[in-house]
Amino acid sequence: MPRTSSATKIKQYAALTIGLFALVGCETADKLSKVGQEPVLTAIQDPRTQPGYRPVQMPMPIKEVERYNANSLWRTGNRAFFQDQRAKRVGDIVTVNVTISDKAAFENTSKSSRSDAKNSGAGGALGGAINTLALPASASADALASINSSDNFQGTGSIDRTESLKTTVAAVVTQVLPNSNLVIEGRQEVRVNHEVRELIVAGVVRPQDIASDNTVESTKIAEARIGYGGRGQISVAQQPKYGSQVLDIVLPF
Repeated sequence: MPRTSSATKIKQYAALTIGLFALVGCETADKLSKVGQEPVLTAIQDPRTQPGYRPVQMPMPIKEVERYNANSLWRTGNRAFFQDQRAKRVGDIVTVNVTISDKAAFENTSKSSRSDAKNSGAGGALGGAINTLALPASASADALASINSSDNFQGTGSIDRTESLKTTVAAVVTQVLPNSNLVIEGRQEVRVNHEVRELIVAGVVRPQDIASDNTVESTKIAEARIGYGGRGQISVAQQPKYGSQVLDIVLPF
């Protein structure tokens, strides 16, 4: 396999450096053009048209035939006499009560120790011959080699984490699965003092878990994806500069 010459490596590093500075320059120019401006809110759009959107596919049970009561206006499963007001079709809106309260505490300690000692020598006629022919006067064949080794390791780690989030967000039904489960996705953006806070909720819910007031608890969402973050001046100040981030990735130590 041919080796890369020093000149080729220098050219590769130079091209990488130029590309990096060009990228940084474009990003800096974009940031400078937005100085003093508030972060722009994302336009309302169909989630199904977003890059990376894929319809949810899951194992489905055998579809059951709907049963109707003869000579009756009442339909099984309805919460209202004339029509069920809960979300059940694509495009319907359901309110999600997001409640997250997690607390975890772990503490681990590891300790290991090992020692080893080896000695080798020769006695009798063989030892006398070695002393006479090969060894200096200060050495002896009874102790030709001596090896000692020791290894000690001690590690300690602990995790103490507490997370709490309680809010509500309206989500849109984007898909109805063959077993009548609903795929929902909701996004909420709030701009306060040049900072945009984002809340994203997505997952699969059962129609039975939707309450009569058209709300569903986040704990009843299967394959739940809940994200809460922000973008703006405060979020930028909380992150290290891009130079530090690049060095953290590139430097091997």
